[in-house]
Amino acid sequence: MTTTLETLLAKTSRTFALSICFLPEALRQDVTIAYLLFRIADTLEDADRWARGTRAQALDDLARVVERRDPRAIEPLARLWLVSPPVTHAGYIELLAESRLVLEAHQALPEARREVIRKAVLATIEGMKSFLAGVDGHVLRLGSLQELRGYCHVVAGIVGEMLTALALLHEPSLTPEATYLEERASRFGEALQLINILKDRDEDAAEGRHYLPPNVPMSEVIALARRSLEAAEEYTEAIRSAGVHSLLGFHLLLVRLAGASLARVEQHGPGAKISRLEVLAIVTEVQAECAMAQAAASEPVTAGDA
Repeated sequence: MTTTLETLLAKTSRTFALSICFLPEALRQDVTIAYLLFRIADTLEDADRWARGTRAQALDDLARVVERRDPRAIEPLARLWLVSPPVTHAGYIELLAESRLVLEAHQALPEARREVIRKAVLATIEGMKSFLAGVDGHVLRLGSLQELRGYCHVVAGIVGEMLTALALLHEPSLTPEATYLEERASRFGEALQLINILKDRDEDAAEGRHYLPPNVPMSEVIALARRSLEAAEEYTEAIRSAGVHSLLGFHLLLVRLAGASLARVEQHGPGAKISRLEVLAIVTEVQAECAMAQAAASEPVTAGDA
C-alpha cells in the first residue's frame, strides 16, 4: 500500500482525524500537513525510550531541517532516529520513517500558508526544548499551574493560533471576526490540551509524563479547563454567526468531544474517557447540525423575509 498523508494521519491521530474531515479540501490539506509536522515533534519530545539530551538534539535537528526548507535533509536523521526508535507506537514510528513525505508536502504549499505552519512548528519546538530542560532522566514533572498553562500553550495554544491564521487565509469572509478569534485561539488549544491531559493521565504517567502538578487541587485544573472550553465555544459560535459553514463542523466537533470528555472526567476523575460509541454519536450529531446550517444558509430569501 502506498503511504499517503491521509494514511499517516489515520495511523497517528485519534479524534483529530475525525474533525479534519469536516474541512474543505485545500484547508484540510494544510491542517493535515501541520498536524503531521507537530506529531513528528511530539514524538521526539515524548520519546520515553530516549534520554533528555537525545530528545533535545533530535528536536534541534528537526528545527534545522524545517528552517532550511530542504526535505531531503530529514532522511539521514530519520534513519538515525529509527536505529533505536524513540517510542513503541507503530504509527509514530512509520511517521518518522516517512517524514520526508510530510516535509515535501509542506514545502510544496503556497508561501503564505507554508510560512504560517513553519513559524508555528519552530515556535513549538523551541518551547518543547525549554520544558525538556526540566526532565529528570526520562521523567517530566510539571510543578505548578503556571507551568501547566505554559506547556499547554507550547504544544496546543500555538497550534490554535496557527489554525486561526490558516482559516483567515482560506476564508477572507472571516476577516471581520479576526481579532475576536485571535483573542481566543490560544485558549481553544489550551482547552483541548488540558482535557487530553486529564483523560490521558494514566497513560502519560506510565510513560514518564506527569503534567498534573501534585500540589494543585484537581478541581482547580478542571475549572481552568472549563473556562478555556468556554472560550473555545465562543470561538466556534463566532464562526457560526459569520456564516462560514465550511469551518463550523471542524470546530464544533472538537468542542463537543472536549466537552463530553471533560464532563466524564468531572464525574469519574482523571483517566476517565468517553467510549467509541459516544464519539460516533457526537460525530453524527455534528454532521446533522452542519447539514441543517448549510441548508438554512442556502434557502432563498423571499420578499417577505427581506
